[in-house]
Amino acid sequence: MRIYSRRAVDYLVTGATGFIGRRLLPLLLARGGTVGVLVRHGSKARFTALRNRLDPDGERLFAIGGDVTKPALGVSAEDRERLRGARVFHLAAIYNLSATSEDSERANVHGTRHLVEFANDIDARCIHHVSSIAVAGEYSGVFTEAMFDEGQALDHPYYATKYEAERIVRTEATVPWRVYRPGIVIGSSETGEADRVDGPYYAFKLIQQMRSAVPQWTPFIGPEGGPLNVVPVDFVAKAIDHIAHQDGLDGRAFHIVDSDPLSLGDVINTFCRAAHAPEFALRFDRRMVRMLPSSAVSAVSQLPAVRRIVDEVLDKLGIPAAALKYVDYRATFDCAEATAALQGSGIVCPRLQEYAWKVWDYWERQLDPELPTPANLRRVVSDKVVVITGASSGIGRAVASHLADSGATLIGVARTEEKLEEMRADVVKRGAKAHVYPTDLSSPDACRALVERVIAEHGRVDVLINNAGRSIRRSVLNSLDR
Repeated sequence: MRIYSRRAVDYLVTGATGFIGRRLLPLLLARGGTVGVLVRHGSKARFTALRNRLDPDGERLFAIGGDVTKPALGVSAEDRERLRGARVFHLAAIYNLSATSEDSERANVHGTRHLVEFANDIDARCIHHVSSIAVAGEYSGVFTEAMFDEGQALDHPYYATKYEAERIVRTEATVPWRVYRPGIVIGSSETGEADRVDGPYYAFKLIQQMRSAVPQWTPFIGPEGGPLNVVPVDFVAKAIDHIAHQDGLDGRAFHIVDSDPLSLGDVINTFCRAAHAPEFALRFDRRMVRMLPSSAVSAVSQLPAVRRIVDEVLDKLGIPAAALKYVDYRATFDCAEATAALQGSGIVCPRLQEYAWKVWDYWERQLDPELPTPANLRRVVSDKVVVITGASSGIGRAVASHLADSGATLIGVARTEEKLEEMRADVVKRGAKAHVYPTDLSSPDACRALVERVIAEHGRVDVLINNAGRSIRRSVLNSLDR
């Protein structure tokens, strides 16, 4: 994919189709320049949808084929020349506490190194690197924008790779650079819209279940926790755009954070109120736990029974174990540099209490992992063996059609082979892996033979959807065999 213009490009943006990138692009376009977006092969459709919305004529927003995991970003020599002297915004990264260290290293560290080498090569006007407050690791106390290597513990792969990525920008860039460290980014303060979960979102399923189980006035006991610096994505994008275009700020870091963050307990209660759920009326300080002998706490926490219970609860609530670090987060973030740079712009971080209901509402309508959405369906049945009886017609065939692009192996069962083959051909055209087994399910012997054959050929059955039966138009007495 090439830039469809002979014009020089003013901006190169990586991660433009991501959470923050999609909000930053229209702000850059509003400044009147041309924007080149680094697009991997797998993101072409997402970029096309973005371009159709932001620049339908294709006059100023262009795709550049490439990948941050490749040397020189995989960009052609022709495109490299068109990008010479451009401002480079680097947002491509893995923002996932559950990601493996290998994946985080590949995207966050190697990707940033390739980006910096490329920016040096094209003599970029400035590298605008979107880092994270995660670089502070487990630092305790006030972490200023001038601080970086303070000997902080970086035990989690996300913390370590974000730190290393920022170090690469600081030490290996030969062109000017600026670093932006957002807090925990959540949905838009205007619409609540988000496409990934972090920070307080991990408590949403618990809040939802509390609301369903007990009256709203029921008091709960929970952790007070340290400050949890959450910021809406629209504020982050506006702040980065504004600071990036101010003169004389190269070689600095900027904390894009809430200057007066709520504690973890207050954040959770704010969302409890938004959800009309019970609140944590009594809260304990984790420092009380630290007063206990560390050896005793460690011994209890490592007991197999305790670990099993904790793991099961976290899994049921969809909370990664690494998110428990938020309960005892000890760093606060000074944002004097960012505040000064935003002076007079009207760009300020809104209070969570003003927009929490929008974030909650969007999550419950769009992001709840238990919603019956195509994405959630794929997550549940991908790579599973799904047996559908009555698959040749009616509801059974409709279910098979609905699962065609879910990533499941479909096994259709019905009496009529011809109709089963029609169903199989239909779903295979849409990318499904499908097999059919003509069987008379009213015969116990035929059922036993079916089970033996399916287990022999597929090893297991993960999901059974039983649709086989007589039509509602037949009398009950004539349907007992089915």
